[in-house]
Amino acid sequence: MPMDASEIERRIKSALPDAEIEIRDLAGDGDHYAASVKSEQFRGKSRVQQHQLVYAALQGDMGGALHALALQTSAPD
Repeated sequence: MPMDASEIERRIKSALPDAEIEIRDLAGDGDHYAASVKSEQFRGKSRVQQHQLVYAALQGDMGGALHALALQTSAPD
């Protein structure tokens, strides 16, 4: 069963409470999303480390309930 955008946002917010999150359904199928995540917890971390924090928040569902997630991450200005 696909994961909906609200569940993706809930999980990211749970792990990164200060995050500003924008999620878009890319294909209209509830299976392919793009997310923009901005969090102070990303400051000083590489892009790979930032993405790893988001993937960890999704609790192993990448590739399963969540087929594809294009990520853009950043620390606040």
